[in-house]
Amino acid sequence: MQVGRAFHWVDRLRWSDDTVRAHLATPGLSLWLLTWEAAPAGYFELKPHDDGSTEIAYFGLLPEFIGRGWGKWLLSEAVRAAWATMPSRVWLHTCTLDHPAALPNYLRRGFRPVREERYTIDG
Repeated sequence: MQVGRAFHWVDRLRWSDDTVRAHLATPGLSLWLLTWEAAPAGYFELKPHDDGSTEIAYFGLLPEFIGRGWGKWLLSEAVRAAWATMPSRVWLHTCTLDHPAALPNYLRRGFRPVREERYTIDG
């Protein structure tokens, strides 16, 4: 997975094919792909929760598409698609390991901080 690799998104790297299939079969889960000239450029994943909310569980661009302003457009599309599911709220996580433009982009799209998390990587 190249999206997020530079930001230590490693939680799904060890998933087996069966785990991936089971995850993708989650009721209401949707995976959206951004393409450019028929090649993947980024994606977002929307995950419904039992409380009626929808999480933008993953959101990102491939490294060669970062810095073009496409993250603004893709996040706007993620927010639009999430609200179209009629949730009680739309939310996401970010942390200090994410791209420096992530939090400003989220704030400009109407998200507000609820708590702060800081992570460090050993090694």
